[in-house]
Amino acid sequence: MAFGVWGRVRLLQKAFQVKDSFLVSRNYAALSSLNPNEPKAPSMKSSVPGPKSKELQQQLDKIQNTDAVNFFTDFNKCQGNYIVDVDGNTMLDLYTQISSLPLGYNHPELIKAVQDPQNLAAFVSRSAIGAFPPNDYLAKLQSAFLCVAPPGLSQLQTMMCGSCSNENAFKAMTIAYRVKERGTAQVTQEELDSALMNKAPGCVPYTIMSFTGAFHGRTLGCLATTHSKAIHKLDVPTLDWPIAPFPKYKYPLEENLRENDAEDKKCIAAVEELFEVYKKKGTPVCGVVIEPIQSEGGDNHASAAFFRDLQQACKKNSAAFMIDEVQTGCATTGKMWCHEHFDLPTPPDVVSFSKKMLSGGYYYSDAMRPDQGYRIYNTWMGDPSKLVLLEAVVKVILEQNLIKNAQVTGAYLKAGLTKLSKQYSNICQNVRGLGTFCAFDCSSVAQRTKFMDAAKAKGLHLGGCGEKTVRFRPTLLFQNHHADIALNIMDAVMKEQN
Repeated sequence: MAFGVWGRVRLLQKAFQVKDSFLVSRNYAALSSLNPNEPKAPSMKSSVPGPKSKELQQQLDKIQNTDAVNFFTDFNKCQGNYIVDVDGNTMLDLYTQISSLPLGYNHPELIKAVQDPQNLAAFVSRSAIGAFPPNDYLAKLQSAFLCVAPPGLSQLQTMMCGSCSNENAFKAMTIAYRVKERGTAQVTQEELDSALMNKAPGCVPYTIMSFTGAFHGRTLGCLATTHSKAIHKLDVPTLDWPIAPFPKYKYPLEENLRENDAEDKKCIAAVEELFEVYKKKGTPVCGVVIEPIQSEGGDNHASAAFFRDLQQACKKNSAAFMIDEVQTGCATTGKMWCHEHFDLPTPPDVVSFSKKMLSGGYYYSDAMRPDQGYRIYNTWMGDPSKLVLLEAVVKVILEQNLIKNAQVTGAYLKAGLTKLSKQYSNICQNVRGLGTFCAFDCSSVAQRTKFMDAAKAKGLHLGGCGEKTVRFRPTLLFQNHHADIALNIMDAVMKEQN
């Protein structure tokens, strides 16, 4: 199966119902990359990991556990959509540092931003933003964050990473719930004293609802809402917080509408029941956190109707509705924020972010705004140097219309994966995705490992998630000719393993 330029034209015509004139060029050699400095194709010199990677891993293992290390990378040689390891293997990277490189490797605009003397202080004199924000902080927030804020949310809190973003967002939800509950009453001395001893009434019994298969981080509070892999939680204390079922759909979606609609209704009924159960226990649910696509849990999707019903259940029970966009945010799904696909009647109360946004944090509604200073606080409260980089990223996204690029390239990639699934149904199943945020399931864990190892040997770096899912997390510069390379490699591997 060849995924050349003519095949791309036909697939795009079908996806977008366009004519031949939609594509400016049909000459594959003439197709230009959004990063002209990147390689034209993968180039493999050894197995992965190669001898240099293995040697470095042995040395590192003397001072820390290295079981999770894949291979060592030569970041100076990486360009655009291509990663280069220390053994000189150049691979098309569809995993991109666990979905955290919006413009790929060594993008010229980011290098330009780092080299700008005006930005030097942000890198060498790091600000404790909460107490001593830089003089250009407001301008940077506007050009990096607020100009792409989720519709309806104008409040913003920057943080360091996804876990601390979610952890502090959880605190914001509990604080807002208690402030509303307290009303005009003053905080008592008993509350202040008991809080220091981890006791009521200062420490509240509120809970946060999450979903089976979720991943929201590895700090203690976040772990109570994380349910994707047991190893994340093993031997760690946790909280008795409610866990609702996330919908499990049958594929193809268009052939299982009735069954999947029933699944949605069953899960919403379980959510409603948990609200009641925890209210009767004296531990009311003050907030619900959910991913628009469960990423680490296996790229599990739910319908727009499910999310709208979930938001309504939150409103009915006076609970905050939080969407964790740590992995789905920043244009990769064909919209700046994945939850924009759901046509929610009102904005979520909280939207957290990290990864492709380079800095962590969360947007929130006025109702979630802390009533006092130091309630949401730490030394750094983000990183001014990441603001510099994100400002450049957002500029490129808007100037090069990379949201549209994710839509077009994502439609082509998904169509190609669907074609593969029809020819190799024992290997490639349940193709799904929004934008370039795509995935498929293998028949087993062993099959996935075998497939991904063989693809890597041919120069295609992929990521796994869930039990047996292959996930695609390319850069925003990923184009149709990159998809051709990936699809041809996968076709060759599946043909060998079929």
